[in-house]
Amino acid sequence: MTTTTLPKAHSSIVEATELPRIIKVTDNLYAAAFSLMKLLPARYILDRAEAAGLISPGTRIIETSSGTFALGLAMVCRLRGYPLTIVGDSAIDRDLRTRLEMLGTTVEIVEHTGQAGGIQGARLARVAELCRQDPEAFVPGQYDNPDNPGAYGIVADLIGDTVGAVDCLVGPVGSGGSTGGLAAALRQTGPALHLVGVDTQGSIIFGSPDGPRTLRGLGSSIHPGNVSHTAYDEVHWVTAPEAFHATHELYREHGLFMGPTSGASFQVASWWAEQNPGSTVVMVLPDEGYRYQSTVYNDTWLNEQGIVPAPAADGPRTVEHPLDATAAWSRLLWARRGFDDVVLPVVGS
Repeated sequence: MTTTTLPKAHSSIVEATELPRIIKVTDNLYAAAFSLMKLLPARYILDRAEAAGLISPGTRIIETSSGTFALGLAMVCRLRGYPLTIVGDSAIDRDLRTRLEMLGTTVEIVEHTGQAGGIQGARLARVAELCRQDPEAFVPGQYDNPDNPGAYGIVADLIGDTVGAVDCLVGPVGSGGSTGGLAAALRQTGPALHLVGVDTQGSIIFGSPDGPRTLRGLGSSIHPGNVSHTAYDEVHWVTAPEAFHATHELYREHGLFMGPTSGASFQVASWWAEQNPGSTVVMVLPDEGYRYQSTVYNDTWLNEQGIVPAPAADGPRTVEHPLDATAAWSRLLWARRGFDDVVLPVVGS
């Protein structure tokens, strides 16, 4: 008699979807493709808070996010009985807000009124105000909580078990959690790992001037505490037209239907893999493309924004200082230096 071992049922949708699929894209380029990457740190941060006795069912969770971290928190909070308030801005599109509210989330939208830190500063100020009104509330604090990068150790193990030794990791930088956490874990066995961070013009994380960002989901108007600048070997700044083109190409050529931050990651990682054919490269693809069907994948929306997706014909332009990373794909050899070591002018120069 033949016996069949049935696969184990997942305990929840969170467990079923928080880890990425590892996909070989080219001979030396692999993707860690998440359905919803921020689900992992959302679950992990709340796990750690529960274990420390900081929260219990009924504790209000308050966080600032206008993207996938909000959705990840909403899913976990709904399943565990935590009321959730998300403070966001106009980047929360109608479809995302509907999904959040259907999960019982209270959504507050703030406007930039001149505070330091731009719109993210305004959101953080509102979170602080809400916490004064409810001192028992818990703030996950994705920008500064070390449990955000700490969540990615399990992904590093998955990459190691699937791919083996990794020479280069490429990923978008927003809170600093995924690239920083993955690099720290992978460097425990491979300290020479080359870490490439992907940013965009208008983000101050790596020293460019603050400004509007059409390419959302990466970059920041504040300096997140979880961004460890000394971890990065290279930084690339990519534009929205380039990243949107790469997002389309990732789907057309490889069947990976992902969001625009994944496109930005693919743009840089595919170039780096071509330049270093003997290296094993892993790129982080943070979320799927379904949220962006009416925007990045929609010609009408692109026309309304005045955006024509187009590749950078000659690859990135290498610059010596973040201020030189202007309106085209730019690359700086960060060389694991501190922020001030790169950004501040040399005395006497």
